[in-house]
Formats: sequence, structure tokens, C-alpha cells
Amino acid sequence: MEFKEELKNYVSIVNSELEKNLKSKDCPEGILNESMEYSLMAGGKRIRPILILATYKLFKDNYSVCFPYAVSMEMIHNFSLIHDDLPGIDNDDFRHGKPTNHKKFNEATAILAGDALLNNGYMIISDALNKCTDEKMQALQLKAFHEFSYAVDRMIAGEYVDTEYEGKEISNQYLEYMHANKTGALLKASVRIGAILGEANNEEIDKLTKFAEKIGLTFQIKDDILSEIGDEKILGKPTGNDKERGKCTYVSKYGLDGAKEMLENLTNEAVNIMDEYGKKGEFLKQLALYIANREK
Repeated sequence: MEFKEELKNYVSIVNSELEKNLKSKDCPEGILNESMEYSLMAGGKRIRPILILATYKLFKDNYSVCFPYAVSMEMIHNFSLIHDDLPGIDNDDFRHGKPTNHKKFNEATAILAGDALLNNGYMIISDALNKCTDEKMQALQLKAFHEFSYAVDRMIAGEYVDTEYEGKEISNQYLEYMHANKTGALLKASVRIGAILGEANNEEIDKLTKFAEKIGLTFQIKDDILSEIGDEKILGKPTGNDKERGKCTYVSKYGLDGAKEMLENLTNEAVNIMDEYGKKGEFLKQLALYIANREK
């Protein structure tokens, strides 16, 4: 119960910070801003911004310095979801139990809403950098900004590989490469950004990077399992779309049992890393278990 309460508190903090960065709808581009808000505030799990805040808390308590990065990371994530749902990519009609952005508005608005969320993420971080007067913190923020930018590049690369190899047989290495980038890049960057801003040393950052890489893969494997056998009412979207489109997933590559075994092994490895942090690592340990056991 303690984990659930802490998770709920983190979600509330992230939502509050996101609301502070919503744009006015009383302007000529008001519908565009409404479209951005529609996806951004649709009720996501907020895993990425939570990872930034929770990783920072391994080293320091006042995580307000992380807020621009947490908000920006969630904006980037939602940019990717809006574009992922478009007819030219996955052509999905529902997300979080609601019509996808291009279904609620139109395709042009959805494309531009994704573009705007991408740019707003960079604007928010650049604004924080511009306002920072402490040289040491500015250097840390620049390092975190590099992690952020690189992760966006890798996420887009992974999305390309996913679309390019749809309906084709791909190697185990390409499958892992695709998802380590498409899904894992933002998750890994979130952990690394939290550690960097928390002034973790290189040894700690390397250890936490291994943790992040494992939960990045578990996140994708669980998504693939849910796409195969999940409850559509809980997921808020139809299942079986990956199979229909001929996407190569961990389930199609290794079978349902094989994917479940990989999920369990990677989760155990992630948990073992967090065990080294004792009580301080308990939330992140439970978060790794939550990712593996979630129903949506």
C-alpha cells in the first residue's frame, strides 16, 4: 500500500507541473493547444517523469530542479504516442480508452500537436538553463540536456526500424535494438537525468543505467504480452493489432512463454540492482515490479 500511495503522490506532482505548462485555448491556434492538452492530460502512467524524480531522490531530496526535465520528458513521450497512432504508422483509433488524437481532431492537427509537444519540451529545458545562475548546476543541466536530446534521437530511430521492418522477419539483435531505442531510450534517459542532476558519480550512473536498460526491455516485453492476451477494457485499446500488422514482437519471436520468462528474468535483475540501495531504493524496486505486473 505504501508503494501505491507514493506512486499516486508522484503522479499528482507530475500532473500539477504539466498543468502549469498548458497553453491558452483563447487564441487563433486554440484548437491546436486543446489537441496538445487532450493527449498530454489523457491519464498516462507518468513512468518517465517519475523515474527522473525517484532516481534523483536516491541522492538528494529537493527534486524541484528536475521539474523542467520531468515535464519535458512527458511531453516528448506524448509527442511519440500521437505520431505513433497516426494512419501512416500504427493507425490506431483508441488510447487510454479515448479516441486517438487524429480521431478526436484530425490528422493535420494531430501531426502539429505532436510537433508542438516536441518543441515545447526543448523550450522548457532551454528556459530552465537560461534562468540557472549557478555554474555547477548549469553544467549538470547541460549534461542532462544532452541525455534528453540523444534519447529523443534514439527513440525516433527505434520507431523508424519498427515501421521499416513491419511484416518482415528480423533478427534477435534487431528486435532488441529496435525496442532498446523506441521504448528504452526515454526510460534510460529518465534514470540517467535524475542521477546526473542528483550529482551521482560515474559508478552510480553506470549501475543505474543497467537498471534502466532492464526496465526498458521489461516495459516493451510486457506491452507485447498485453497486446497478445491483455484485457481490452483495461487497456483502453484493442488487442491483437501487432499481430494483424505483422509486427515483430517478443511474443512473435520467442512465443508467449518465452516472453514471460524473459520478463521475469529481467525484472529480477533490475530488482537485484535496487536491492543494493536498501530502503532508499525500495520505491524504484517496486516500480520495476509494477512495470512487469501491470495490466495496462
